Amino acid sequence: MEKTLAEIRRLMLATTKIDGAYYLFSRRLGIKENVLVLLYALDDGKPHSQKQICEDWLVPKTTINTNVKELVRAGYVMLYPGAGTREKIIGLTDAGKAYTEQIMRRVYEAEQAAMKRTLQQFSPQFVDAIDFFADCLHDEFQQRLTE
Repeated sequence: MEKTLAEIRRLMLATTKIDGAYYLFSRRLGIKENVLVLLYALDDGKPHSQKQICEDWLVPKTTINTNVKELVRAGYVMLYPGAGTREKIIGLTDAGKAYTEQIMRRVYEAEQAAMKRTLQQFSPQFVDAIDFFADCLHDEFQQRLTE
């Protein structure tokens, strides 16, 4: 039990360090952390609603709404009607694609270098293991909240 608690603590500290790295990097790039999250989400080229981004990336809806409005004013984001829903879809403008490419290029370079270094020592399955642990932890927390 004590060993498991120590391993969980190490994992929690590691995830906190990862979150902190993105936070510091976004600040050094001169953008808000949640703007980076929004650009990251939109950079996959797929349509996204604010609701979907909030759920997938665990960012409060008011925060995403504020960030979207800022990016619309800057000319980086456009809103268009979603199919069969009141929710608007968020898309990058051409200027937004160029801006996102400039920001995300540096993020992706850092991520890829870190992944390369990690894969020199560990199996690629570590990503599947962390993803599985995250899903299990989410399920366990949900179960305890309904008890």
